[in-house]
Amino acid sequence: MTERLRAPAEVKYAEELEWLAAHDTGRRPFSWRLSPRMVRVFVLGSRPQDGLDREIPQKWYGHPALVEKAIVTLASDRGLLLIGDPGTGKSWLAELLAAAISGDSTRVVQGTAGTAEDHIKYAWNVAEVIGKGQSRESLIPSPIMSSMQDGVIGRFEELTRCTSDVQDALISILSEKYVTIPELDDDNVVFAKPGFNIIATANSRDRGVNDLSSALKRRFNFVQIPVVTNRRSEKQIVEFRVKDLLARNAFDVEMPTALLDVLLQTFADLRVAAQNASSDDERLESALSTAEQIGVVEDAVLHGQFFGDLALEPRALATSLVGTLVRRIPEDLTVMNRFWHAVVEKRAKEHGGPWEDFLQGGKDAMELHR
Repeated sequence: MTERLRAPAEVKYAEELEWLAAHDTGRRPFSWRLSPRMVRVFVLGSRPQDGLDREIPQKWYGHPALVEKAIVTLASDRGLLLIGDPGTGKSWLAELLAAAISGDSTRVVQGTAGTAEDHIKYAWNVAEVIGKGQSRESLIPSPIMSSMQDGVIGRFEELTRCTSDVQDALISILSEKYVTIPELDDDNVVFAKPGFNIIATANSRDRGVNDLSSALKRRFNFVQIPVVTNRRSEKQIVEFRVKDLLARNAFDVEMPTALLDVLLQTFADLRVAAQNASSDDERLESALSTAEQIGVVEDAVLHGQFFGDLALEPRALATSLVGTLVRRIPEDLTVMNRFWHAVVEKRAKEHGGPWEDFLQGGKDAMELHR
């Protein structure tokens, strides 16, 4: 397949990863494609002290100590659990780490209430079993098992959405580093090769849904990914992802700095309002994450390309914001309407410019929900 809607990190950054590997003089644990230092460079971008002949752009925005702890964990015997609020970049960091370390970030188990132990260990090709009986050839390894066989990183998304018995299937994998296949008499153990490890993610808002057992917790190192509150970092993240969106769709659109500032300020004000709310009915259901900001811009850009004047406009941005964040009717609509008149209207009077069209666009959008 020559075209992909979304290429995995190892494909998107293939040339960069190849260059880093060719210039990597550091020690590489196990079967790693890059040394820990170069993995850090790939994820966080190059610095003058790295002594490289080319600039490596930053791809994940967060505290460097978190990335370093994650890399060190993956070189150990313990699994890595990235935990944080929705939209904090856990999955993107996991993908980048797997791409840099193993050259393959696609061995993923998506945790849901319907995830079964087969998805973690193995299943059977029914036609092969009927025709030839159970054998290693008729076995279908899970992404985790195939990661064990090849000595690479496996990923487990939304671990806490799985039931406790499914979660516990990971205990033996993380501790013993092998999977037994009791249906077979011979060749019935799959051992993990050096380099195998697991990166799991968990939504901190899902705590209490299916809490991890103490036994499983002991086999993970936890890395808490905080919500981005620094305005400069948040702006960099939004710009980075929007540029990627525009390049993917071949759109020639600029993101005006003043309009981006309007979006960032609105989300900051919404977070303050949520913190000051006395009950859930007085705050939006949304997590107000950076990922949601990116989604707002994406919708506004696409609307402008297909139904507007091609340029990104304040009204389209406000319409997209309301459509993204207003989910519960009438609760969220009431909260947003109150915020719009108390905060956005005040900023429009003080600053004018794009705030005025942004104000009106939000009002018009909310009228559609009435």
